[in-house]
Amino acid sequence: MSLDANRSDLILGLVGTGTMGRGIAQIAVTSGVTVILVDAMPGAAAKARDAVSGMLAKLAEKGKLTPDACAAATGRLKLGESLADLAPCHVVVEAIVEDINVKQALMKDLEAIVSSDCLIASNTSSLSVTSIAAACRHPERVGGFHFFNPVPLMKVVEVIDGVMTAPWVVEALTALARRMGHSPVKAKDTPGFIVNHAGRGYGTEALKLVGEGVTDFFTADRILKGAAGFRMGPFELLDLTALDVSHPVMESIYDQYYQEPRYRPSPITRSRLTAGLLGRKTGRGFYTYEGDKAVVPPAPVVPAAWEGPVWVAPGEGSLAVAALVTKLGAKLEKGAKPTKAALILIPVLGEDCTAAVVRLGLDASRAVAIDPLFGLDGHRTLMTNPVTAAEIRDGAHGLLAGDNVAVSVISDSPGLVAQRVVATIVNIGCDIAQQRIATPEDIDKAVTLGLGYPAGPLSWGDRIGADKVVAILDAMLAITHDPRYRASLWLRRRAALGVSLLTSES
Repeated sequence: MSLDANRSDLILGLVGTGTMGRGIAQIAVTSGVTVILVDAMPGAAAKARDAVSGMLAKLAEKGKLTPDACAAATGRLKLGESLADLAPCHVVVEAIVEDINVKQALMKDLEAIVSSDCLIASNTSSLSVTSIAAACRHPERVGGFHFFNPVPLMKVVEVIDGVMTAPWVVEALTALARRMGHSPVKAKDTPGFIVNHAGRGYGTEALKLVGEGVTDFFTADRILKGAAGFRMGPFELLDLTALDVSHPVMESIYDQYYQEPRYRPSPITRSRLTAGLLGRKTGRGFYTYEGDKAVVPPAPVVPAAWEGPVWVAPGEGSLAVAALVTKLGAKLEKGAKPTKAALILIPVLGEDCTAAVVRLGLDASRAVAIDPLFGLDGHRTLMTNPVTAAEIRDGAHGLLAGDNVAVSVISDSPGLVAQRVVATIVNIGCDIAQQRIATPEDIDKAVTLGLGYPAGPLSWGDRIGADKVVAILDAMLAITHDPRYRASLWLRRRAALGVSLLTSES
């Protein structure tokens, strides 16, 4: 069996005409596909047709569609009174409520209506495609077709291969995605597929470090945007997606992976969800909102700069730190050990300040660690230990802010903030590759297009250096004994061989 997704007379049935359904309908009709809209709620399909027609008209007004193309696309939007009107469809996509029982019931109803060679796809974001298809007489013709909101702008779609899904279904959905102007990525039917699985590393790890008292929500956002280059901080992102959406996904993936430590949710989001602090849509989440604008606390006042000598510990990034200290006008000590008058700066990879001080045999009260991994031009993160003197902490802050680059000071944390979050993202991406859920290339494509990260996890690991990522994870594991920092075999093996994380096995 096969389906030519590029046939000129292709008819797509769409069950569920909410935000996702409307977006799918829009990109389908603009690609020459006829769409039949069906919704269980009376009048919903007609409202969806009007909404999509309105969007097409706006595109025409902006010159993104010709008047003729707009008229043709609008003409391809058809209303169905019931599921029975989907009988002539070549493909049916369901975009209904995320409830396994409701979806299974729909599949049974559809099979009684559509032809034996009709492809049936689910836009599920979190449910098992295999479980949805299990209710069907012919589960081999069911696949996952997961779009992201807003569909016309988010140009990636996950094509999910259930346990019983036939190869022709994956091929047809891949071709259909390309026809509709989207980039398909193929994934096995596992919890979270690619995007929601890979996304566990960002918000979940940021919540953990805040829960440990390392820093606050706002500082974590500043560091991850300024140092690592994320467009949105993790807590800005949680406010955007809303905790009533995000927290259940965290719990679902954690449970579906049988309590894998990497995906452990945080009690912070559970308590804030209970309090109704959902994010932008309620006007208050991790931030307070005035309209659509977040009220961002001002950056901390910069204290007076350290005026005494500075000693920089040897190690990764020490030359860059020493050069910066000199540039900022401080006197640099060059001895093998610091004098008793010196402020001690320790560049660290994976370690916390306490571990570095003990390893080097230094005076903890005069020591501050610094993150060298992402360079020192965009944002500088300093880390104290439990006995760092206040004048040392403040003096280091003032000195390193001397050229108006933002400085954040955090409490002791293995991996600081940016290192541990990015290393976790890379590690989870490598684990997805190790499980053969998707190809390395599709993992990176899905993450960059679906999550908007500065890079895909595997190429990001290559950029940093797989050996450095392993070193960071190993140091964090040694300090915390937390199995969430156990390095993926995919990562460890490629680091040992000195090859790219994007290298697939033959």
